[in-house]
Amino acid sequence: MSAQTQPRLTPEQYLALDRASDFRNEYYNGCMYAMSGGSPTHAILIAGIGGELRSVLKKGPGQVATSNLRVRVSSAGLYTYPDVVVFCGEMKLAENDKDTLLNPILVLEVLSPSTEAYDRGFKFAQYRMIESLQEYALVSQTEPRVEVFRRQPSGDWLFSKSVGLESAIRFDSVACSIPLAEIYNKLTFPGAGA
Repeated sequence: MSAQTQPRLTPEQYLALDRASDFRNEYYNGCMYAMSGGSPTHAILIAGIGGELRSVLKKGPGQVATSNLRVRVSSAGLYTYPDVVVFCGEMKLAENDKDTLLNPILVLEVLSPSTEAYDRGFKFAQYRMIESLQEYALVSQTEPRVEVFRRQPSGDWLFSKSVGLESAIRFDSVACSIPLAEIYNKLTFPGAGA
């Protein structure tokens, strides 16, 4: 069986197809990719960290959205749906795409075995091109661990992590700290004591 070459899509064609689709799709360099569904733990972690951030930010300028808000990295490049995204101040939407965010300051991805290398590598390289982005966080499903990459004034990215239910993760972009016990509330891990 030979592989057939798929026709390349313009961003406009992708957006029309994605809006009409029953499921979410990413777009990169002329190709559209269906996004896989997540595990129950994945969904719980998105709700947990999104809820904690919303609670902390509800009186400030920050807004939190979960995985149904599309983010555009560049007009010809990556369009994607982060697990959790935070923006501050006015929501900047693409001129012709009134449902595509341009100005996230914090992006969080819950790691899955099938997407971890992609989230750590290619996707992080793409996200670094967003001028407004100040922090990128990776949330583990296998243990209470959150890793954060922070943009420095030099343009370099500084890595930090918090591990264990007794620790907290700091998000400088929105000036808050969240206990991992809250993010991972009611979740258990293989090999962990009762």
